[in-house]
Amino acid sequence: MVRSSPTVRKVADHAGVSIATVSRVTRRPDLVASDTRERVERAISELGYRPSHFGQALVDRRHSAIGVVFPGLSGPYYYDVIQGFEAEAIAARLSVLILGTHHVRNDEQVLDMATRVDGIAVLGGTASEETIRTLARQGMPLALLAQHPVDDVPAVRVDNYAAMYDLTSHLLDTHGYESIVFLGDPTNSPDLTDRWNGLVAAHRARRRTPPAEPIKIGIDQPNGLKTVARLLASTNSPRAIVCANDETALGAYAAAAAAGVRIPEDLALTGFDDIPMAGLVSPGLTTVSQPMRELGACVAQILLAQIRGDRPIPPDVILATTLLIRGSCGCRDGPNSPT
Repeated sequence: MVRSSPTVRKVADHAGVSIATVSRVTRRPDLVASDTRERVERAISELGYRPSHFGQALVDRRHSAIGVVFPGLSGPYYYDVIQGFEAEAIAARLSVLILGTHHVRNDEQVLDMATRVDGIAVLGGTASEETIRTLARQGMPLALLAQHPVDDVPAVRVDNYAAMYDLTSHLLDTHGYESIVFLGDPTNSPDLTDRWNGLVAAHRARRRTPPAEPIKIGIDQPNGLKTVARLLASTNSPRAIVCANDETALGAYAAAAAAGVRIPEDLALTGFDDIPMAGLVSPGLTTVSQPMRELGACVAQILLAQIRGDRPIPPDVILATTLLIRGSCGCRDGPNSPT
């Protein structure tokens, strides 16, 4: 009776790991935690397993898909990031799985998605650092989007702190606004945390008193509309509003129009992202332009490089932003044309 040769699945079962982990041990052992690696190597030795190059190729692309995790899926920001991510996946003949966590951290769903893709990109605030470290220990090709690196897990982001520092400095130095509020909730959002901290730092660098705290709202048009309508109806309405993103600012435009408040004569507004509508409203919205499609494309490229086993992988990719001065802050209404 001919004894069948041990397979990668038998090794995985014997070691108590996934097939992908066995493959990584045989190809890139440096990507696997030492205790897991030793367990797999022991199973390989005990079973007499010899990796098949053809079998490894199948394991390397066992799902033919890469995944991306977002807090939500509506709005121009997510659309553009997904477009950039998907373009790279299509070029590599891979499918894309998208997980929306409905603006709450959901580690269980992220871990589940990781079992169905060959690599995964995680946007800031959608998974805990513990979960990110767990995926990294398992050897999962992994990249972070719009957040700082976690240990050795690579990240793709913009410098939100510096961008907001520059924007706030413009409001303080060029226009001298005394009453500035920040609309957006930094909780569980690395991007918004950095933007809030940049605004505070710009005030303190000039010995100016920053707002005591942000006005914590969801960053979309309805929340911008309702919140700014309430602020404008108060007896102490702000002179300038810094919105965490452009969608919130567009809601603020609608609230100002309904209240008969002129922008920028009565109320200065700024945003962040430079979505298409930012340059179409009147006056144009002063904002920070970030390369949203490039963010998605770059994080996909890093995932694909890990799947191929390429080295080195850049640990922290910071893409450039541009401060766009338009009319809503009080400048002449033209791109980068302050009065």
